[in-house]
Parts: sequence; structure tokens; C-alpha cells
Amino acid sequence: MLAIVFGAANAYLGLKAGMTVSASIPAAVVSMAILRGLLRRGTIVENNLVQTIASAGESLAAGVIFTVPALILLGLSPSIFYIFLVSATGGLLGVLLMIPVRKHLIEEEHGKLPYPEGTACAEVLEAGEEGGIKAKEVFLGMGIGGIFKFFGTGIKLFQDIPAWLVSPLRTLIGIDLSPALIGVGYILNIRIAALVLAGGVLGWFVFIPLIATYTGLPTQTTDQVYQIWSQYLRYIGAGAVLTGGIFSLIRSIPAMANTLKSVEFKAGTRDLPMKYVLWGTIAIFALLTVVPAFHMGPRAAIFAIIFAFLFVIVSSRIVGLVGSSSNPVSGMTIATLLFVSLIFVKMGIQGTAGMIKALTLGAVVCIAAAIAGDTSQDLKTGYLVGATPWKQQIGEFVGVLASAVFIGWTLFLLHKAYGIGSTELSAPQATLMSLVVKGVFEGTLPWLLVGVGIFAALSVELLGVHSLPFAVGLYLPLELSTSLFVGGLAAWAFGHREKGVLFSSGLVAGDAIMGILLALWIATGRMLPVTWESRGLALAVLIALFLLIGWRAREKQATT
Repeated sequence: MLAIVFGAANAYLGLKAGMTVSASIPAAVVSMAILRGLLRRGTIVENNLVQTIASAGESLAAGVIFTVPALILLGLSPSIFYIFLVSATGGLLGVLLMIPVRKHLIEEEHGKLPYPEGTACAEVLEAGEEGGIKAKEVFLGMGIGGIFKFFGTGIKLFQDIPAWLVSPLRTLIGIDLSPALIGVGYILNIRIAALVLAGGVLGWFVFIPLIATYTGLPTQTTDQVYQIWSQYLRYIGAGAVLTGGIFSLIRSIPAMANTLKSVEFKAGTRDLPMKYVLWGTIAIFALLTVVPAFHMGPRAAIFAIIFAFLFVIVSSRIVGLVGSSSNPVSGMTIATLLFVSLIFVKMGIQGTAGMIKALTLGAVVCIAAAIAGDTSQDLKTGYLVGATPWKQQIGEFVGVLASAVFIGWTLFLLHKAYGIGSTELSAPQATLMSLVVKGVFEGTLPWLLVGVGIFAALSVELLGVHSLPFAVGLYLPLELSTSLFVGGLAAWAFGHREKGVLFSSGLVAGDAIMGILLALWIATGRMLPVTWESRGLALAVLIALFLLIGWRAREKQATT
């Protein structure tokens, strides 16, 4: 149940903000609250297994919403069955291909790879007597996030995305008053949030004013400014994200080589036997080749397996250093899509068939990489609390399959209610994937703008700064970057503390779950009454959310 709920919530968050957050910590806390708090039973490894299964839904959602909606944006209308097939095969492949490197990454590299979420989950589970207090923070955040979402998006008591034109600079400044975005900003901390905002500032206060001035495009309304973002800035951002993803991969090459050397092909007593990994991978290859719904064939299936294996290793190692929320899965996917799209065009595979083939391949790779990162964190938690790896690996299979059944329905519900690609659900990564694939296959990709983005990111790398967060900010609408920065600012002002992270995780979950409930209501054809849409009240809401996070982060731990 938690896998399905967190999967749906993260699908909404990813389509709205272009990023997802790890569900492992809130899942662990909710599990503790139910098994130990309400039922007065449950061992630490049972809670760990609940968290393992639940977080699989979140990471599967991340892989799906970064890629599959690109088909919707291209007008290709994927079916529920197609989404299930892609989700299940990509997810199962991610779990299978991570098994051979588990012992090296999780056990032998124990002192070098901290796996922050995995370690944090272990601390939460080990502090069993504190489960009720920590659960309180998550549930309080969920309640507050849901209430703010209802009043903002539901009955429009205040403008949920207020924006102001900056006429002298021919641009605008806005902020998305989504509790989820502000919560994500707090979780990411000030450093990453500031890098994302830096990209936004360059895009909206440098590139857009220059483009507007030298093309003569009007900027008298917010819609006209967004038109410049859509026609020009998104391609610059695409080049930057591609470059940031490539640099992330380059940095991981030495570590990836060391990991490949340590792959264990002998059956172990703690992991699922290697024969299951080999036969499972062969079965997935056969499915990708034979099932018509995949539109792939043997050559594309081979590419899918190779890229998935490489990026599963990269993903599993990167999350060990920076955590799942900072895993550059979208960068890996864009690199895959660009490479295979160019190859397919050279092979004479063009048009709609080529785009479907490339996006399906990219979706399988993206989902596999996302699931591998999540699996690594959960296996680290299990290692620290004494769980059995093969049981966790089976748990991941369960979480993947349960979430795969429902993720397609969630996507179509959100699309019907809000419209994927709209202001409410801008689907940044999926839009980027569709632009890259369509541009390569139709020969319409504006390489000049893409090149500008490439060199913008390269300039940041030359400053000694990792360019991927900056590139994401350059690509995203500005209101998302400013919201993330407000959350990061709260982390800087009040301290980046465990209680604040738990409360912020609750804000993310509450906002997203209320978004799903509102989508269900809207999908029935009924609309809630619009009561106000006050811009002044919107600023008050922003201040209130900022102070609420500070209040929870600063509140002293009660004694038990």
C-alpha cells in the first residue's frame, strides 16, 4: 500500500517540479508508527522490509515520469498496458543488475560510501522507542502540506504561483507556493538549492532579456515571457542538462571501473543466486525483443541491457555519495536518448516508429537506474540493521510490480485533471526528452541554442562547481527554482536537522497526496469554487511555510 501511495505522490511531484525525493525515511517512520505504535508488534527487520518495498514505488515513479509522458507530449498516447510493461521490465532489470555489485558497494566500500538515506533510515529504525515522536513530524507535515495545497490549488484562496513582471529587464519573477517544493528545498539544503537558483537567474535575468531585446519579441504579459522560455530557453537548458549529466558520468568512470572488477559471478548465501540474475536478464531481453508493444527488436534490446547495466552501476555508486534525491538519472537518460536516437537515424529508423523505439529504450534504462539507486539505499539500511539481502531483493520485486500496476492509472488521472505539459504539471524532464528525440529524428533540434547551454554548463564546471543542479535550474521555470531556494534558505537559517527533514518529507507527501485527491475530484468533471486568488495572501503563505519549517527544525526533542 505504501509503495502505491508514495509512487503516486512522487509521480505528481516529479511532473510538477522535475525532481523527486527519496521516500525511504518517511516510509520507515510510517512503518514504525503502524507496526510498533498501533499494532504493538514488529521487528526492526520487518520495518526495514516495509520501507524497502514502499520506497520501490517512489523510485519507479521517478523513472516513469521522466520519460513516459514524453510520448503523451508527442501525441503518441501510450496505453496503460504499455506503461505497465515498461515500468515492470525497467524496475526488475534495475534490481537484478544491482545484485552482482551489492557486496562490493554495500559491504566492502562501507567506510567510503555513506549512503546518506540508507544510513538515516537505519538510525530511525534503530531508535525504535522514538518512532512515535518521529512519526509525529511526518504526519504533521503531511497534514499541513495537504491543507495548504487544498486552499491554494483546490479553492484558490490565494495565488499558488504568483508572478510579477520586471519590465526594465523584460522578464518576470515568480514563486510556486507548493509546500512540496519548499520541503524539497529544505531536504536538498542551501548549497544545491542555491545552485539551482543560479541557473534560474542566468536563464531568466540574462538570457531571456537578451533574447527579447534582440529578437523584438514582446514581454508585456507573463504569457509572452513564458513563450520565450518555451521557444528558446528550454533548448539552452537542454544543452546544459546534457553536459551536466555527461560530467557526472565522467566523474564516476574510475569508480565504475573498480566496481566492475569486483562483480561476483559466484552464488552467495546472502544474495539471490547469480543464475537468477542471468536468467532474469535473458527473460527481460526476450520480452523486449518479442513483445510487439515494446516496438524494439533485438538490436534495441541489446542497447537497453548494456546502457541499463552501465547506469545501474553509476547510479548505485552516486547515491552512495550524494543520496538518491541528487541522483542525476535524467542526465543519464538524456545521454542515452541522444546516443541511440542518432544511431537509429543512421540506421534508417525514422519517424514515429523511431521516436517510440528510442523513448521506450530510454524509459527502460531510466527506470532501471532509478530503481538501482533506491535498492542500494535500502540494502545499506538492511546491512546496518542485520537484514537478509536476498529477502530485501525479493521485497524490491514486490514493490516494483505493485507500483507498476498503478503508475499508468496515476499518469492518466493527472493528465486528465491538470494536463501534462501545462503550467500545473510542466513535466520538465519528459518535455526535455521529447524535445531531444523529436529534434534528432526530425532534424529540427536548434543546435545553436543547445550549444549555448553546453558552454554555459562547461563554464560552471571550469569554476570547480558541479553543473547538474545549475543546469536543472537553467531549464526549469523560474518559480520552481525560487521555491526550492526558499526551502534551502530555511535549512541555512534554522539548521538542517533531522526533525526539519522529517517535517519537510511530510510536507512533500501531504502536498502530493492532496494533489492526487484534487485530481480525482477534477477528473469527475466537478470543480471546486474559486474563492479569492489573493496575491498578498500568497506572500503571507510563503512566510508561514518558511517559519513553520523553522519551528519544527528548532523545536527541542521531547523526553519519553
